[in-house]
Amino acid sequence: MILCLGTTPTVQRSMTFDGLKLDDVNRAVDVKEYASGKSPNVARVLRTMGHEPLAVGFAGGDRGKFLLADLALAGIRCDFVDIPPQTRLCTTIIDRAAGLATELVEEHSPVTADAWEALDQKLRAHLPTSKMWIFSGSLPAGAPQDFYARWVPLVRQTGATLILDARGEPLNLALKLDGFIAKLNRDELAATLHADLSTDAALIDATRRIAPANGAAIITMGSKGAIASDGKRAWRLTSPPVKAVSAVGSGDAFAAGLAMALSRGEPLPEAMKLAAACGAANAMTALAGHVNVGDVEILRSRAVVSEVY
Repeated sequence: MILCLGTTPTVQRSMTFDGLKLDDVNRAVDVKEYASGKSPNVARVLRTMGHEPLAVGFAGGDRGKFLLADLALAGIRCDFVDIPPQTRLCTTIIDRAAGLATELVEEHSPVTADAWEALDQKLRAHLPTSKMWIFSGSLPAGAPQDFYARWVPLVRQTGATLILDARGEPLNLALKLDGFIAKLNRDELAATLHADLSTDAALIDATRRIAPANGAAIITMGSKGAIASDGKRAWRLTSPPVKAVSAVGSGDAFAAGLAMALSRGEPLPEAMKLAAACGAANAMTALAGHVNVGDVEILRSRAVVSEVY
């Protein structure tokens, strides 16, 4: 089983406009609302590709009920902690004429200590049966900053693989440990390290340096692909070109593809091809975490991975 944990899920509203005019009245030609956020996006891609994920996190209020119902409709099993604060609402604005997608993000409300304890209990119950763990996203305000870090050794003791998609202090604390895969984008890594990573040489060096022992680091760059390293060798991924509608959720789709390939025993360089295909397929749709299986299969054959020195 692939366990997908995200403590800041969202109900996503995607609004599409033929053309967007600032400081004017704009009428959407299409509006969709659905369960989203980094972890639900990962779980949805996994389910679409034929896997059986388990989504875990916090859900609250009427939006939380909607989120759980929508995930259930997609065939995704859930084990969420019910919390009093309302699940957040985020909005994607898609401008067809300009070919742009703009994300409006509502921050998650703080979560009480007893809710964190309830989440810990749920995760402990799933330790024996989860062979792949994907932890995704920012933590709510006031969250224990070592939340991700303290789960790294617990997951590793079971022989499972853990992919951590995080940034900032929660990631820095986890990077003191080994045996997991760190996945984040270039801007997030630069902000986490307080470093200028504008050149490829600086990015490759930083990726090598942060790669956990007995694990790896993967730094995504949107349509420009990714850089990955196990601390010794490093690889460049060239993503297949696509006509993008909205790249929102593509990083989550990337994580899902990576988990699928690694769970089948594929080596990291090969696994990155499926990751790139899922990320690109997501960008071809208006909805985060949505991919077409046929697109993924075609795009995987067009992804290229080469070693860099």
